[in-house]
Amino acid sequence: MHVIVLGAGVIGTTSAYYLKQAGHEVTVIDRQPNVALETSFANAGQISPGYASPWAAPGIPLKAFKWLFQHHAPLAIKLTGDMYQYQWMVRMLAECNIHRYQVNKERMVRISEYSRDCLDQLRQDTGIHFDERQLGTLQLFRKQEQLDVAGKDTEVLKEEGVPYELLDHAGVIRAEPALAEATVDFVGGLRLPNDQTGDCQKFTTELAELTLQQGVRYLFNTHIQTIETTTDQISAIVLKEGTKITGDAYVMALGSYSHEMLKLIDIDAPVYPLKGYSITTDIIDPLRSPVSTILDETYKIALTRFDDRIRVGGMAELNGFDRSLNQHRQDTLLMVLQQLFPHASDISDAHFWTGLRPATPDGTPIVGKTKYKNLYTNTGHGTLGWTMSCGSAQLLSDIISQKIPKIEYDDLNIFRYSNT
Repeated sequence: MHVIVLGAGVIGTTSAYYLKQAGHEVTVIDRQPNVALETSFANAGQISPGYASPWAAPGIPLKAFKWLFQHHAPLAIKLTGDMYQYQWMVRMLAECNIHRYQVNKERMVRISEYSRDCLDQLRQDTGIHFDERQLGTLQLFRKQEQLDVAGKDTEVLKEEGVPYELLDHAGVIRAEPALAEATVDFVGGLRLPNDQTGDCQKFTTELAELTLQQGVRYLFNTHIQTIETTTDQISAIVLKEGTKITGDAYVMALGSYSHEMLKLIDIDAPVYPLKGYSITTDIIDPLRSPVSTILDETYKIALTRFDDRIRVGGMAELNGFDRSLNQHRQDTLLMVLQQLFPHASDISDAHFWTGLRPATPDGTPIVGKTKYKNLYTNTGHGTLGWTMSCGSAQLLSDIISQKIPKIEYDDLNIFRYSNT
């Protein structure tokens, strides 16, 4: 079967890899000159199944209102006048109750845990390297109430069999010794020893090279104009210059741009760009740097150790497709880095970046079949595209190949939204 994959971020590239492993002919289309040059380029670097949680949670509406008036808020909303932005936020608010939170978190942890296992197997099969570390991750709590809430969240971790450790102040320092020099107080943390870290862009680039050697075809610098359909299937992808690309099956993996493309063929996929930021700095003192990843719960910012660099990333803005760099966001990232690891890196040459994560109202990606019998989706992973990439791609490959997937999947496709 010839499968056309739309998008060459980490989701599209892993999809191509697993489809090729299943014996399919694969063509990948992307407007960029190479893989992983948009949202996958400089993300926070976490592979953190245990921290998989939807933004839509009880208490978030009140917190979001308070954050509107805070300079270093983890979430910012800038109304664009676009009705779709308003509709998406209303759908997200409908998910902010304890029942929906538990359902959505279970789905996210399920696919994230599976994805971590798939990545382990991929690394074993290919020998790929991407500044990877398998030293666990630590969620840092500055306030007692955050630690109390984490205690409740561990119920899902128990149900999914995810190992975890709730740590006091001393336990946090044992896990991350350099935090002894932090200039701010913290009360404890939640450590997930099985979580991992790595450079998503390096991984995607290396994997793409491997798939090229295996025969996957990449059409870079290629812009998609529209999708042609018949009554119940896709017939062609129409490029801007008028060329048509045809295959037996098609995969929508265009991230934040999936909504507009699917809208052309009467599919309402509630994916909205959730803007995030990162800075990358060179390490000047390894012993005063993070061992792995620390997630600062107060600011929703992750600090990740690569081999000789620190990546600080996070925050969220609902601001349409705006890609401008907001200096206030850089200030927040630098503030958190300097508070927690004041002697770790050279901030004078920090590289500032922004990307648009494809978020769904319920936080769960949209993976699987659509109303067109040869069109499949692998999109909407929000802030967890790197964490969920391999599992989503393996799941999608199994569905397309008519194999029995290793995880429950019927609640991950687009049909969970009633108006599709």
